[in-house]
Amino acid sequence: MSLPGYSAGRIPNTIHPGQILPSDTTDILKKDSLLPVASLRDPKEGFKDLFVATTLSNGISAEQLNPLAVSFVEDYISRFGKSLEELKDWGRPYFDMMDAILVERGLPKELKYLAVIESQLKSNARSWAGAVGPWQFMPATGRNMGLKVNRKIDERRDLYKSTYAASKYLNSLFDLYGDWLLVIAAYNGGPGNVNSAIRKSGSRDFWVLQNFLPVESRNHVKKFIATHYMMEGGGGITTLTKQEAGILSSGLNLAIDSAEAAGSVIRPITGRYNAAIILKYISMDATGFNRFNPNFDKVIASEGKYSLRLPAEKMDLFLLKKNEILGESIQWLLDGASVTQASGTR
Repeated sequence: MSLPGYSAGRIPNTIHPGQILPSDTTDILKKDSLLPVASLRDPKEGFKDLFVATTLSNGISAEQLNPLAVSFVEDYISRFGKSLEELKDWGRPYFDMMDAILVERGLPKELKYLAVIESQLKSNARSWAGAVGPWQFMPATGRNMGLKVNRKIDERRDLYKSTYAASKYLNSLFDLYGDWLLVIAAYNGGPGNVNSAIRKSGSRDFWVLQNFLPVESRNHVKKFIATHYMMEGGGGITTLTKQEAGILSSGLNLAIDSAEAAGSVIRPITGRYNAAIILKYISMDATGFNRFNPNFDKVIASEGKYSLRLPAEKMDLFLLKKNEILGESIQWLLDGASVTQASGTR
């Protein structure tokens, strides 16, 4: 099984976390060195060109897929869909553990797919540049993120510990950009390259500045998007630019309509509920749940509470089973955290 950019453990033309370039200076990382985000004059006017309203040839919904990514995603899934499906199956326990950590750190759990395109979740993955482990950390960055890296021990290979380290690094990049596509580009190519692309393009929109990025970083973002679509059957918050996400959350596409609002019920909940567990008990699809409850997992992880909105009949099911749902959600977190040696088995 192989994915683009991987051959005999090598990852050609890739710049990894911690591989410092001459342009990666402290000044470059300062937020005030970047250009301000440009806003649409009329979001409703600009919205109609942001996404395609179609289904990909393999049946995957492209409702939230930028037209500039369609051909890449279709080709990628056509070539690597089978191997990704296999990974989705054998990687389930590792994904569960990673989900728990990412959610705990207030991150979208779909960011686990970054480790898929970095290493296929392999603990022994090593790049030509010396990046190691499932999250492909360079030695310096691994140490800076709290990992032990020396001649006797290399915690970059530990999926559990390196996922915590990756969460710390991803949070720092999101603090800098506030845009998941730019975060993924910076994770691959370094903030220096992303900041340079922002200055040269005059934009913070990935689809505008991508041509000023190294080809590998540009494609890395699209590989992530394609993997997300393959694994999830559609897009999500981590496959959108900040502008796209803002337009969607403004109610122009995914927000519930007045009839849905009238037929729904809001109940405040407290505790470490998990969206996937809730969906299992109330038999509701993820897209619909996310429309009623945007950023549920991230908010509940960081604040411990949420104003849950559900269609009335679904709320009845939730209230009937809320204790079981909470218990299973907590057990799910505990089970994920207990897989401390996961990275050593592959």
